[in-house]
Amino acid sequence: MDKKEYRVLIKYCFLKGKNTVEAKTWLNAEFPDTATGKSTIKDSYAKFRRGEMSTEDGERSGQPKELVTDEKN
Repeated sequence: MDKKEYRVLIKYCFLKGKNTVEAKTWLNAEFPDTATGKSTIKDSYAKFRRGEMSTEDGERSGQPKELVTDEKN
């Protein structure tokens, strides 16, 4: 399962009123082989409480994913 899918599941738990411990317990029970860490859940809950409800990756500083170079002949 990828990160975005986990964020959606964590958001589901948040919207259902589960606390972080309940969310972690539920994720471990439903997805025992691939459950995410407690700190990831806590960080996501903090974002949701601030009103940042997106489950997409945020912009990051640093090198872009794609590099565009001019062709030199």
